[in-house]
Amino acid sequence: MELKTLAIENPESLNFILGHAHFIKTVEDIHEAIICTVPNARFGVAFCEASMECLVRHSGTDEGLIQLARDNAYALSAGHTFIIFMRDMFPINILNTIKNVPEVARIHCATANPVEVILAQTDQGRGILGVIDGFSSKGIETDADIEKRKGFLRMIGYKQ
Repeated sequence: MELKTLAIENPESLNFILGHAHFIKTVEDIHEAIICTVPNARFGVAFCEASMECLVRHSGTDEGLIQLARDNAYALSAGHTFIIFMRDMFPINILNTIKNVPEVARIHCATANPVEVILAQTDQGRGILGVIDGFSSKGIETDADIEKRKGFLRMIGYKQ
């Protein structure tokens, strides 16, 4: 077995969700779940099929995001992995919906941070062991930091 890391390519620092599922219809079910939760959602989803043809299945509503998801999924080539890139929405808008798609087994991360995926490569294939999401902590939040955080959440409409 060989361990590798792979950086998710995300040149615009878009929000994305990386997860694990188990069935060929995953890409269609995720597509439908997103559209039913956020009408007019702009996203691309790709899924690494792990049997039969072992293709990267893909769907979405934005060609650029579909291409970004396809490229990242193929670079990962980890069985039953899916990745969703989104624009003009946040993972919080769809995360519980995605978790409730019957074939979704795990969410590795939901972020816009730089992400490195830790992969195990064997003779059979490749799997995700975990992710490095963002950077290490640099300190403890101060009162000024708390005020800034609360202001930001209100500015983007997530708190009153």
